[in-house]
Amino acid sequence: MNVTSRMPVEQALAVLAAVRGEQIVVASMGAAREWPRLSQHPLDFQYLPSAMGQGPLLGLGLALAQPQREVIVLNGDGSLLMNLGCLVTIAAARAANYTLVVLDNGIYEVTGGQTTAGSVAHVDFAALARGAGWTNVIAPRDVEDFRLALPGCLSQPGPRFIALAVQPTAGDHQLPKPASIPSRCAALRERLATSD
Repeated sequence: MNVTSRMPVEQALAVLAAVRGEQIVVASMGAAREWPRLSQHPLDFQYLPSAMGQGPLLGLGLALAQPQREVIVLNGDGSLLMNLGCLVTIAAARAANYTLVVLDNGIYEVTGGQTTAGSVAHVDFAALARGAGWTNVIAPRDVEDFRLALPGCLSQPGPRFIALAVQPTAGDHQLPKPASIPSRCAALRERLATSD
């Protein structure tokens, strides 16, 4: 897929931010840079591990521990390629309150913009999810298609998989430096304990 047929990542995430309520949102890697520009909610959690690919399973743990609350994970295509097994684990867990959004920009954005093998091989992430057992899968073609499809997707039981082909962020491969992970975990834990 060429860059011109990909949607701007800021516009795609703005669609999600517009309908976001009291869900936990875990933003990993490149999404952890973009999401805070749109949302500063107490239930936002920037997950910047040294090992890529763990965001979806962190989100699954939160979904299983907080079944009364929706969890949305924002993950990159490069990160998903690092841990494809998570697709099967999440499908098997059948967490009805879980949504995984894959921002497919075709590059390892935060390590310098290297092309992913998935981009070279033209991987269809929605098809991978379906093959791993996910039944609620959408792959909107553009921002307007995403705006129209998102409410219906979120109204169905999870796990839900949303594949978004987005443009890379040009020349910006730096991640923000959030507060320490223990302090961010403590803040999220406190917020979860005090909210419905």
